[in-house]
Amino acid sequence: MPMGEFDIMTIEVKGGAVHKLSCLRGESRFGSIAGVLSSGRMKLAAPILAIGAFSCAVLPAQGEVALSAAADRVESPLRADMKCVGTLAPRSVKDIRSSNWTLGCETLDRDFANFDEYKRFLAPLGIKTIRLQAGWAKCEKEKGTYDFAWLDRIVDYARAEGLNILLETDYGNPIYEDGGGWDLAGGFPTGTAALDAWDAWVDAITRHFRGRVRDWAMWNEPDIGEPKKTPEAIAAFNVRTAKIVKRNIPDARIAGLSLAHNDPAFLEECLKAMGEDVKLFDWIIYHGYAPAPESSYDNVEKQKAVLAKYNPAAKMRQGENGCPSEMATRFALSWVPWTEVSQAKWDMRRMLGDLGHDVESSVFTICDFNHKGREINRKGLLRANAAKEVVARKIAYGAVQNVASVFDDSLSRVAKPRISVEDATIALYEYRSPGGVPVFVFWQCADGMKKTGGAAGVLGGGKYAPAYVRPGDSCETRPATFYVNGSPLDDPVWVDLLSGRVFEFPRERQVAHSGGVALLLVPVYDSPCLITERGFILNSKPGEGESRKD
Repeated sequence: MPMGEFDIMTIEVKGGAVHKLSCLRGESRFGSIAGVLSSGRMKLAAPILAIGAFSCAVLPAQGEVALSAAADRVESPLRADMKCVGTLAPRSVKDIRSSNWTLGCETLDRDFANFDEYKRFLAPLGIKTIRLQAGWAKCEKEKGTYDFAWLDRIVDYARAEGLNILLETDYGNPIYEDGGGWDLAGGFPTGTAALDAWDAWVDAITRHFRGRVRDWAMWNEPDIGEPKKTPEAIAAFNVRTAKIVKRNIPDARIAGLSLAHNDPAFLEECLKAMGEDVKLFDWIIYHGYAPAPESSYDNVEKQKAVLAKYNPAAKMRQGENGCPSEMATRFALSWVPWTEVSQAKWDMRRMLGDLGHDVESSVFTICDFNHKGREINRKGLLRANAAKEVVARKIAYGAVQNVASVFDDSLSRVAKPRISVEDATIALYEYRSPGGVPVFVFWQCADGMKKTGGAAGVLGGGKYAPAYVRPGDSCETRPATFYVNGSPLDDPVWVDLLSGRVFEFPRERQVAHSGGVALLLVPVYDSPCLITERGFILNSKPGEGESRKD
């Protein structure tokens, strides 16, 4: 990557904003960019891509990714009327014992992305489990001959970095008649010969990775595409695959179904069709993209209740969710004017919403990928061009890194929170550290209330629910009041998880009363923030508070 100098080839402006900018080693798209750029040659003092009031550093081609706690690691236009006292320090995966998160490293089986381009960004992100797709068609290009070398290299690198693997068994293989589709939304293998070949591949790959991969997932999104698959067909294919995995790896943990939709009724039909074999599965995966992440959780709770009827020991798991960093014309969440700012907010809201509903959560995906025959899928935390080269960290990379640095499994969610807010448009959760330090996390998730039932036209009658809205680009905050049953915090700080900046929360804004404490003038916006003790989040005074390292 040449540093500090590039040619601007074309600029398209729509609605007063730069819509498309062709530069560097491929195309990059941005949201609103202040000013008008002129075609020609530009020399930069530093390799920076401007994105509104944010900036994202263009990456050197090689080298180790350093863990930085610099105040400008993720730049933000947010202005808070409080003193900035520090910045969250990222934590590598080897500094984290366990957490709720999975990171997508998909499509390597179809060569849509290049693992070597992004592998150095995995460990510094702080997410310990990665999702890989095993790729039957890439492993078996000649009938009966398996080549796992491409996947060995990836798995062995990941394990050496301290990463756990969730390995997904998909897709079909065109070298067999009726061997199924080789890509997303393709059909299952059908017919005796193709199914026997599938079974043989699953048997071979599970024996090959026994001792290296314990966690396995079933065929991705079988409920989309043509021909449509019935719940009975999906259940049968899951069960036949899971039985082979368990035969070769008795202690395997298996995630079943991997459904594209968040549909309790369809889920129940699948689970019912499995019969007693539903107990093969430790998790049941759903995806279910939504522009406002919080709108998903009514159905998530219904799915949890359905699963408890058939397999109380299993848990629901969100297996794939992410947001584009620009408007897309294909794939989930398309035709919405996303930017890197709204993408970062969306990813954090999905992660922390899942955590608040006791659901394991996957971030889709580490890197943009060039989906053959479609378009570049821009849901990556890293920006890549059409040649699959990583050219920049997006804002979302730093934001997700901030969430991973704070929310590991040492924190426990408080089922009956001490904290409350009267404003129902604010999402609010409470966590506790092993030493009892409270962590309050919150964000604006709706722009008002909507009526969901009751007599029309009756003043004060009926039921209301938040009118959830997707995150936007503004970082303007508004004040809110929270109520805590208990004593004031000793040394409170307010943390903006988007930028990672930590602010001193003024003591005079904690007002004690007979029922506890009111936290006044707390800044809130459509991106997750938290309040906790300074010593816990910064560990600024050794021996006081709690370290964020295990």
